[in-house]
Amino acid sequence: MSIKRRSLLKGGAVAAAAVASSFPAPAISQNRKRWKMITCWPKNFPGLGTTANAIGEQITKMSEGRLEVKVYGAGEIVPAFELFDAVREGIAEMGHGWDGYWVAKHPGAPFFGGVPNGLAGHEQVAWIHWGGGQELWDEMWSDFGVRSFVSGASPPSYFGWYNKEVNSLSDLKGMKIRMAGLPGEVLNRMGATSVNMPGGEIMSSLQSGVVDAVEWGNAWADLAFGFYKIAKYCYLPGIHEPGPNQSLTVNNDAYDSLSDDLKEIVKVAANNGTMRLYSENVYHNADSHQTLLEKGVEFRMFPDDVVSTFLSTSLDVLYDTAAKDPHAMKVYESYMDFRKRALPASEKDMLAYLSARSRQT
Repeated sequence: MSIKRRSLLKGGAVAAAAVASSFPAPAISQNRKRWKMITCWPKNFPGLGTTANAIGEQITKMSEGRLEVKVYGAGEIVPAFELFDAVREGIAEMGHGWDGYWVAKHPGAPFFGGVPNGLAGHEQVAWIHWGGGQELWDEMWSDFGVRSFVSGASPPSYFGWYNKEVNSLSDLKGMKIRMAGLPGEVLNRMGATSVNMPGGEIMSSLQSGVVDAVEWGNAWADLAFGFYKIAKYCYLPGIHEPGPNQSLTVNNDAYDSLSDDLKEIVKVAANNGTMRLYSENVYHNADSHQTLLEKGVEFRMFPDDVVSTFLSTSLDVLYDTAAKDPHAMKVYESYMDFRKRALPASEKDMLAYLSARSRQT
């Protein structure tokens, strides 16, 4: 009976193997991978959140499911500002965020997210792709076990939403303003107090009076938050954030485990996210700006003393930040060299055209 039973089991195993061979192998045997992408943004937030979703969907689709990416909003796995460490530690394989948040990790980080009085969005992406920025970025994060790719760009942000008028530099002094990264340090040196908080906390903080003013994005994103319901004035120009771009940060061990074609798919999907976010912003900002006007928002330009002081202080902050680390100084020098060369060209093409067009409308 024992021999017969063993023979039966052996025969059943052979038969099962024969049947299994006629069906697709389990995902794990086909070397399929399932990755988590965490973000700094509220779940499905217009622009930032939906771009992260699109990147995850593209990776899954282009890989034909061999690399399946599930996207999580801020707080679903870790809080927004814990994204970098979570990716570094392998809690998630990748994260969609803003390098300006990671200045405490490395003083060179903000230059890859956009800095005050820095490059415009199209210039920022050009420096990363063609001006040596990517190589400096790779080197900067190599000791942290991650790498980053630009995966989102935006036009200049609004300077912010205020309930009080700002008629001179003295009006800013003592104000508590939500502003992240190096722009916040500029405000601190100008006598205001910057408060750093993730997007999901901004509206409630403005409502409750924890802060006197807030900054986030431009028309489309700010309309989605509903800042106009609380703050009467929206101040310009976006000298604090002229060209913010987002990054797709990937755990190096996870990335190195991919085949060459999957690595390329990750890079292509990140790159596609850059133009997607920029073009979506431009398109939706047009209607959103009109809606804000209809809601009674007053757009104000900051007085000259605020603008000039902010710009000059920004340059001091950039240098002082870079001076904290030798590699950050290399990043700074590369960035500022391209800024110097890009300014005249942008004045002669983009600025000249926009100025001419505005006089005819």
